[in-house]
Amino acid sequence: MTNTLLSEPRISLNPLLDRTGTVDGAWWPGTRDATAELPGLISAVDLRAGRPVLRVGLYQEAWDHIPHRVPAAGREVRVGWFLSGDPDLIILSFAGIGPITLLVIPADTPHDPAAAALALAAAGTTGVRPADILRPPAPDEGTPGRDWESEGGHAAAAEPLQTAAT
Repeated sequence: MTNTLLSEPRISLNPLLDRTGTVDGAWWPGTRDATAELPGLISAVDLRAGRPVLRVGLYQEAWDHIPHRVPAAGREVRVGWFLSGDPDLIILSFAGIGPITLLVIPADTPHDPAAAALALAAAGTTGVRPADILRPPAPDEGTPGRDWESEGGHAAAAEPLQTAAT
């Protein structure tokens, strides 16, 4: 499966847009200014999805200057915001198909981690939390979910102890 990465704005989408993953892709805006950033995102998603975005939903505390509407290709897109939920997500709604959920990579993220998050978010994210895409574990932290099952579940079976031969 190949990823689509547009140079401006910086966005990646799962090419299937099958909506089976936690997110359908990622967006790396240049700033936290929603008024400045949303028109480019909407234009890019319109093109990739093949239909116009009708509404955008975003986490209010994660953005500055949130407009009520954004001009886009002969129409205005309504912008709504929420105060609960995941601040790292943005939801784009369309007529006749389900919404697309994008991971928002903070604008100040360095290039290499942002590029990795863009690729991972578009590669299929079933069972992966958005926070794990943005902040993958350090090599000494192990694999997410290896020690615990289903968030708060019981400890997974431990590796057998190796004893030294005498």
